[in-house]
Amino acid sequence: MQKANDVCEITCINEENVVSIQKKLSTENPIEVAKIFKALSDDTRIKIAYALSQNELCVCDVANIVGATTATASHHLRLLKNLGIAKYRKEGKLVYYSLDDDHVKQLIEIAFAHQKEGVRVE
Repeated sequence: MQKANDVCEITCINEENVVSIQKKLSTENPIEVAKIFKALSDDTRIKIAYALSQNELCVCDVANIVGATTATASHHLRLLKNLGIAKYRKEGKLVYYSLDDDHVKQLIEIAFAHQKEGVRVE
């Protein structure tokens, strides 16, 4: 059996670092951040988020882009909206979606740029 090289062989805690990071983390909301990543972990939703990072789109366009029914696209868009990733506006009988803000757009762009670097995630 091979020994793993990616685990410390001894216990050595840098208390200053631990306390500092724990203090910073206590002022954040990691559960809400995790929800964003969980929403984007679905391949259909990441395709939708990518499409919305390019342009504001109506539900019919989104469905066509990702190869889904309008009902399925609406379901995913609604989830993205409820998590604050997307927003919508209604124009007559059409509903247009876009990303909620530039932070979300940057997150999508960075994720796709990172993927192009050749990092393989399984």
